[in-house]
Amino acid sequence: MIVHLIDGTYELFRQFYGRRHFSKGKDEPFGAVSGVLHSILEMIETGATHVGVATDHVIESFRNDLWPDYKTGEGIEPALLAQFHPLEEALTAMGVVVWPMIELEADDALASAAQIASGDERVEKVCIWTPDKDLAQCVRGDRVVQVDRKGKTIRNAAGVREKFGVEPELIPDFLALVGDTADGYPGIAGIGAVTAARLLNQYGAIETFPPTVLGEQRDRALLFKTLATLRTDAPLFHDVDELRWRGPTDAFAAWTDRLGDPRLLERSRKM
Repeated sequence: MIVHLIDGTYELFRQFYGRRHFSKGKDEPFGAVSGVLHSILEMIETGATHVGVATDHVIESFRNDLWPDYKTGEGIEPALLAQFHPLEEALTAMGVVVWPMIELEADDALASAAQIASGDERVEKVCIWTPDKDLAQCVRGDRVVQVDRKGKTIRNAAGVREKFGVEPELIPDFLALVGDTADGYPGIAGIGAVTAARLLNQYGAIETFPPTVLGEQRDRALLFKTLATLRTDAPLFHDVDELRWRGPTDAFAAWTDRLGDPRLLERSRKM
């Protein structure tokens, strides 16, 4: 069996701005939600059987307490933000397992789900559907891979090494050194991607760096590593069979009416 884990927050953003491009700025109230639902139904139509979607029920997480400049919901367009919770409810009505995260982030849910699913010997492969470089740390050989829908690439461990220059396990260290503007932490001044990869391949994790390498910046680097390290202990499910899609619930018809997209109901009932 192949388990598909989807970054619902990213997909919502992707659909929202993709549709805006074609609608010339006229946002449909639930257009992005419909887009995400159709994309997941397409996955199921082409063979996906076990699916889980992680979402940011709120943008803020425990990381905001560790670093004041960590990303928040500030600046997200109201028309997009208003579709966060409807997406979760519509997915549930469609029969898809959803993990709305509050203290943790959607990325933590994906990492936790990958950890649980990959521990089941029945699972042949775990596909994490997101381009977020944080999730590269979860890649394991050819068994846990990262799928970038936009870039049309599937990244295994060799792909992570090719892209970042380090093993997947060192991605939190790599991001700590180079920073992550999307998440709001700057990294260590004077260290770019090439230098970061060289240091990590030479010395290993930041904790094992000689004291002279980072000097007074060591504690700052370790803090950023904590921000970049995804949690894998969220108790999301016990058995991968809980992720099997068994069709829409009775509530989905009302949701398709609300979304103004009857094709969703027709499509879901054909499978």
